[in-house]
Amino acid sequence: MDFQGKSVLVTGAGKGIGRSTAKLLAERGAQVVAMTRTKEDLDSLEGEIGCRSIVVDLADAAATREAAHAALPVDYLVNCAGTTALDPFLDVTTETFDLIYTVNTRAPMIVAQEYARDRVNRGLPGAIVNVSSVSSFIGFADHAAYCASKGALDALTRVMANELGRHRIRVNAINPTVTLTPMATKAWSDPDKAARMLARIPLGRFADPEDVAEVILYLLSDRAAMLNGLAMPVDGGFMIN
Repeated sequence: MDFQGKSVLVTGAGKGIGRSTAKLLAERGAQVVAMTRTKEDLDSLEGEIGCRSIVVDLADAAATREAAHAALPVDYLVNCAGTTALDPFLDVTTETFDLIYTVNTRAPMIVAQEYARDRVNRGLPGAIVNVSSVSSFIGFADHAAYCASKGALDALTRVMANELGRHRIRVNAINPTVTLTPMATKAWSDPDKAARMLARIPLGRFADPEDVAEVILYLLSDRAAMLNGLAMPVDGGFMIN
């Protein structure tokens, strides 16, 4: 998949899946606009791939919209930024719930709105990939706010695909299993908990960020020209077991 001459905005590009996606896009010829809240992560990524970077706290709605404007124009969008917290359902606070929702669901909406408005106004096609999770399908213990935010992101993706598809902008979600990122390491550090999860994955391993990045690039590319509105598991078979 060649992205020579294309530009891509990647949120959450500092670490994990977002960073792997930004690097893979650059390898395939794309000009990357990287967005995340940690300047040091963006500085190091800039040194590696020569991207343009924008520092923003995606929990701040106004700052998110301003950053999205600053990133434009771009050909494609990858909404990859996310956060989590581990709390039993009875202990989830409204503050935690609101924070996770604002980063995982509201921020992708805001960035996608600005990207899509620009494409529609200029009469150009496009593609958006929202990075969701198998947590949108499964009620994992201690993940109430996270599961809710990813379920909402999948629902948002379907509406976006319906409305924006009429403007030749495809929108899909991908739903990875546990992916070996810093956030996943925190969430699945308990060996017994991880073993139970692995036992349900026929391929017998968790995903690497590069596994997910390859699927993101496919969904952005013209090879996926008739894929719109999907919530695509990238899970080694977890969802069939």
